[in-house]
Amino acid sequence: MTERRLFEHEIEARLDTLLFASISHRSTGRIAAALEALPRSQQDVVLHWVAVAAQTNAGVGHMIALMAPEALARIGMPDFEAWALASLDTFDKEGMRPAVERLRDIDGFVALREGRLFARFSEVEQRLSRFVQGLSERPLALKAGTYPWTDTETIFLPERIAHFAAVDDNRALYRVLAVQLWAQTRYGTFTVDLEGALTAWSDRDAALHWLAALEAVRLSACIARDLPGLGAMLTSFCGAWPAELAAALPALQAPEADIRVTLDWLVHYMAQGAVPPAPTFIGQLDPAVAGRVRAERITRETEILRKALGALKGVVGKKLAAPGAITTELKIDSGEMEIRLDGDVVTLPPDARAAAQSLVQDLGELPPEALTAAGDGSWQPTGKDLGLPEAVSERDADFRYDEWDYHRNAYRRQWCHVYVSDVPAGDGQFVADVKRRYAPLIQQLKRRFEAVRGEDRILGRQPEGEEIDLDALVEAVNDRKSGAEPSPRLFCRRMRNERGLAAMFMVDMSGSTKGWINDAERETLVMLCEALEKLGDSYAIYGFSGWTRTRCDIYRIKSFADRYDDAVRERIGAIEAKDYTRMGVAIRHLTHLLAKQPARHKLLVTLSDGRPDDFGDEYRGQYGIEDTRRALQEAREQGIKSYCITIDRHGADYLRHMVGPASYTVLDDVKKLPLKVADIYRRLTG
Repeated sequence: MTERRLFEHEIEARLDTLLFASISHRSTGRIAAALEALPRSQQDVVLHWVAVAAQTNAGVGHMIALMAPEALARIGMPDFEAWALASLDTFDKEGMRPAVERLRDIDGFVALREGRLFARFSEVEQRLSRFVQGLSERPLALKAGTYPWTDTETIFLPERIAHFAAVDDNRALYRVLAVQLWAQTRYGTFTVDLEGALTAWSDRDAALHWLAALEAVRLSACIARDLPGLGAMLTSFCGAWPAELAAALPALQAPEADIRVTLDWLVHYMAQGAVPPAPTFIGQLDPAVAGRVRAERITRETEILRKALGALKGVVGKKLAAPGAITTELKIDSGEMEIRLDGDVVTLPPDARAAAQSLVQDLGELPPEALTAAGDGSWQPTGKDLGLPEAVSERDADFRYDEWDYHRNAYRRQWCHVYVSDVPAGDGQFVADVKRRYAPLIQQLKRRFEAVRGEDRILGRQPEGEEIDLDALVEAVNDRKSGAEPSPRLFCRRMRNERGLAAMFMVDMSGSTKGWINDAERETLVMLCEALEKLGDSYAIYGFSGWTRTRCDIYRIKSFADRYDDAVRERIGAIEAKDYTRMGVAIRHLTHLLAKQPARHKLLVTLSDGRPDDFGDEYRGQYGIEDTRRALQEAREQGIKSYCITIDRHGADYLRHMVGPASYTVLDDVKKLPLKVADIYRRLTG
């Protein structure tokens, strides 16, 4: 006779006895209620493995009891023991948390029992994120979800995939799904009101399935035309399209096909009442969410572009023409966005350029409302303007520095976000050409620096050396004659004078240096480095530029630890004009680096073509001058000498106040820059 099932209170009593050490033992009543519905044979098996597991860890036993009804329904009695044993093995090797995850992952257990090795999203996320970012040319995040879909700003992929037996194939399937979902954002799936189109059908689920299948055909054809390698990958995974789609293939795969063609065929199939096919590896659609996210992005990026145009229009208008004479023209050439104001080309800043490119990707063109300048130019882009959490933009910065606000007579704390990167290496040909073209001048500079170094010191009474120390030798002879032990330290050695000096050269890489000024700066650095190597001083070279307080860029050309080798020469040759001249924060960061050097004497030399400046009106004018002046005062308080060499012919108007009456030079001819830098360096360090 079959034993009766245990009642809830009986099971709860047994669990309380077995799991008394579990921190979760208070929830055994709910577990007992679920186990009461099982046959007695299954109840006995569950309680047996709870007891076995509890001897190792009560928490694992509690989880076996909690997951048992679902596990038995999914894997049955024969595999229940293996499932429980696998969790205990995991606990022995990896600990409590992995053991619990192993018990929860019933799908993974089933895949393993069937010989399928599943891939996890966490395993491919990092590499796949870089891959998708390269495809999209704009931010497109990846997150784990219950099924594959996209809201046009995030691609959601399953936490695990076990469709194939080999784990590498399952990992590759993640890439296939990501490519298909990226294609929805790239080739216009959401450029029409899909939600409105779907309202025509009472069977919304069927319409969504047909829409996803038809769009997959069109998007795969687009990918195959533009990216044949990825197209071949999709074909190898997806195989032939279902027979139900055969009639639509020619139209959907035509080069001129767009989402409207897909919707026409959706009407055709829904009118027939046909059952949608279930082709493998197709992402799902959520038109309502995707439409809302896309509309918010278009509004946000249109405003970013309008404000940037307004600011640039204000800047250029003040310098070049009356406001009424300024016209705006945008070009899209190889992905580079430009505007023309009164005939002069002004490159869009990075954030505004990215917004314009994103608008083109969403709409196929820049809408007229985005080309209408907005505001008076006081805007500064922040993470919030870009639709990012403020914490994200702050977390990404390498450093944050205070900035002096002379209006408040106080610092703005952690105001400037600094990003440090290397100047990308060039081909080195520029440095070779400069050395050949200016060989006589470089030799002249070397001789000048050798004179600065001075005579070497002679250390006497050394155990070894290049010359005999005559004084020590006479003493040794006298000691021997008197019977004393003569000293073996009979030599002298020459020792280079240790000047104890570290120099930092701060190079302006703002957009206004583009052309002959940039060439002069690079030539000067080549000649200066060739000469400084003769002197033996410790020196570093950094460039600076940026775009507003949220993007202050510092470019490493040569650090104090770097040798003057081919890598440094290639970086010098690759220096190019960037954006604006927010000088105060650059001085603070380079002062920070210079102050850490062990040298007794420290020097900061700035090469610039003009006054401090930045996007918008806030930093322009007296604000930037006062902030730079305060940054230089901070450097002096740390024992750092500073000197500014500028090519701005109007520099005398502000330099005396900004850097001090004896700490700057204004050049009227950029060709004098190399010799002037060398002379100033000799004067300050000799």
